[in-house]
Amino acid sequence: MSASSIRFLMCAPDHYDVDYVINPWMEGNIHKSSRDRAVEQWQQLFCVLSEEATVDLVKPQMGVPDMVFTANAGLVLGKTAVLSRFYHKERQGEEPFFQQWFEENGFRVHVLPKDLPFEGAGDALLDREGRWLWAGYGFRSELDSHPYLAKWLDIEVLSLRLMDERFYHLDTCFCPLTDGYLLYYPPAFDAYSNRLIEMRVPPSKRIAVGESDAVNFACNAVNIDRLVVMNKATDDLKERLAEVGFRVRETPLTEFLKAGGAAKCLTLRVTEPILPVPHAIATVESRTIRLEGHLLDSGLINRALDFIVEGGGSFQVLNFSLGEQRQSTSSAEVRVTAPSHEVMESIMSQLIDMGAMGLPQEVCDCQLETTTLPGVAPDDFYVTTIYPTEIRVNDQWVRVEHQRMDGAIVVSPTPEGAIAQCKLLRDLQLNDQVVVGVEGIRTVRKTESREQRNAQEFSFMGSGVSSERRVELVVEQIAWDLRRIRDQSGKVVVVSGPVAIHTGGGEHLAKLIREGYVQALLGGNAIAVHDIEQALMGTSLGMDMKRGVSVRGGHRHHLKAINIIRRCGNIHKAVEQGVLTNGIFYECVQKGVPFSLAGSIRDDGPLPDTKMDLIEAQSDYSRLIQGADMILMLSSMLHSIGVGNMTPAGVKMVCVDINPAVVTKLSDRGSVESVGVVTDVGLFLSLLVQQLGKLTSPYRIAQTV
Repeated sequence: MSASSIRFLMCAPDHYDVDYVINPWMEGNIHKSSRDRAVEQWQQLFCVLSEEATVDLVKPQMGVPDMVFTANAGLVLGKTAVLSRFYHKERQGEEPFFQQWFEENGFRVHVLPKDLPFEGAGDALLDREGRWLWAGYGFRSELDSHPYLAKWLDIEVLSLRLMDERFYHLDTCFCPLTDGYLLYYPPAFDAYSNRLIEMRVPPSKRIAVGESDAVNFACNAVNIDRLVVMNKATDDLKERLAEVGFRVRETPLTEFLKAGGAAKCLTLRVTEPILPVPHAIATVESRTIRLEGHLLDSGLINRALDFIVEGGGSFQVLNFSLGEQRQSTSSAEVRVTAPSHEVMESIMSQLIDMGAMGLPQEVCDCQLETTTLPGVAPDDFYVTTIYPTEIRVNDQWVRVEHQRMDGAIVVSPTPEGAIAQCKLLRDLQLNDQVVVGVEGIRTVRKTESREQRNAQEFSFMGSGVSSERRVELVVEQIAWDLRRIRDQSGKVVVVSGPVAIHTGGGEHLAKLIREGYVQALLGGNAIAVHDIEQALMGTSLGMDMKRGVSVRGGHRHHLKAINIIRRCGNIHKAVEQGVLTNGIFYECVQKGVPFSLAGSIRDDGPLPDTKMDLIEAQSDYSRLIQGADMILMLSSMLHSIGVGNMTPAGVKMVCVDINPAVVTKLSDRGSVESVGVVTDVGLFLSLLVQQLGKLTSPYRIAQTV
């Protein structure tokens, strides 16, 4: 199209002013724009464009000062116009005036649903080669509007998510140029959008601007053939544009920057030719989910909606049913929209983890793919979480067995029906049927009200980790629960590091084992070495535990302890031979409490009992934590994280460490339901044993009666 046949729509700034704040640029600029200067700057832009093209005018109206920004009137292609639906009520009054202009000038006008924001050519820019439409979303336009654009304009739509509130419209940070060039500010977009841009525009044609140009709205430019009209550009940007054949013409628009607009915002190109290329493609995907539970009390609805947006999608709450009583559950139906199948799969996997389900009429069977290599899952395999999971097979929901996080789901047929199991990647066999994608999967989450949560034994730590809480109160709660679990023949697993010995907690942990409070002990080579060193020589790392002083030659004691156990054969044989007569591991042997020691590259010796094969150690840990009611973690971050990753939801975890960062790291992982106690481990164990001595056993007494 020749420059002489190009037409723009503009609106004189007769009523322009900054009357309100609907973007960051307006902050502090209420009624601070000079009317005379604004008129002068607008007139200069009008003259520049009139030299290159025809400029039509729409009559300015009282009460809508932003009508001067005609780019937001709508989107034009050929003789079809999609009218804008403004996000903010302050601009919604412009819509009928722009609709009237489009209709009077022979355009076929499409109107979006009332509650679906879309702000015209401010958020939708045609590739100058006519191959596709770039469409923005995130601040003013909704992603759900993009399929309408694809249908009505019969064009491929590429969705770009805006991330920086300063660049609230696509045209503030993105300007397609003649011959397929692109002037843009990459930090304004999320990672997915930048990848999409890089896939469609070759490096030689991408002109990325820096922040100094971006904040002067260099990308909010009007392009006519090889001319680029903008507010201001650095010398560097001018040179880069000149190198690829563009000339820059600057025309100051500082008065309009106060409202968040510049050259492109002040114009709408109304002659956009339709070119003979493939059309009507939109990669936008939508699904409807259902959330149930105490959505407000638990904050679940907010977390779910926040994640949809943070994940690159958009949402519409179709229905929200609030429980009438405090104990009643609520439900919500939410339509989730994503710019591509890839983004939708990522969002849906997280929503499933939160307990979201598809609508009953829309749920289909899970998808399965066959493994072609042992130990290797299909690319799109579903990654399991700690929460109980069900998959749909042959129109029936099947509970997944051996639930744990970071595994795959394998489905096996049996005469009685399908069986689903969690498997680690290394355990996958050739021709296993593995669940892929996110269809036909749901997690089972508890729907606890505020009252139910506060009644939990661990409500004292319900608000997170704090070193200011009285340790005595924390210990009282934990002691009560330990006694209850023991009296009901439950299972407590202790994961401990050597700090428990160094801080004087060894004798107290040994007593817990002796009195039946511990059903399995997990750790590394170090806790066993230092416990045995203390039992045999009265030292830990060469320190006399009673006097608190170094023992001459004590630095050799831990190696002597290792040597003694190796001579006996292992820890069990050392106890049987009367060599080891006290300590944590002595009590484990005497009480038949199984233990597992996972080795590492730093281990001395190691002890014969230490498993230096990592896979074997992981499997042993996993076996010992099965059926646990509580896991007590004592100053052992790495072993604790490992245990947390293989523990399903519903198992209580107490993490004790003097370092708040360690406790926070473990408590915030989301791998298990946990509470954190910031204190000295030796002190904690001492107080715990004291508190247990004060308790009676109501469960045992009740059973006897």
